[in-house]
Amino acid sequence: MATSDVKPKSISRAKKWSEEIENLYRFQQAGYRDEIEYKQVKQVAMVDRWPETGYVKKLQRRDNTFFYYNKERECEDKEVHKVKVYV
Repeated sequence: MATSDVKPKSISRAKKWSEEIENLYRFQQAGYRDEIEYKQVKQVAMVDRWPETGYVKKLQRRDNTFFYYNKERECEDKEVHKVKVYV
């Protein structure tokens, strides 16, 4: 499998919470742009997710420490505008 450098064409800020924004928030807290970048850097095929909600469960940061997340929403309304949405 050849890994290609996928670069975003544009960026915007999240305006409203959604499940997609929740997962982006978790990736960005761990230091990654999104799931694509995480998979490229860590060379993993799948991301650990909660089966009930589909939210990201565990991420490994670049310094090899782990972030563990709850089943429930963690991105509060006051944090939504900090999430970057790449296209």
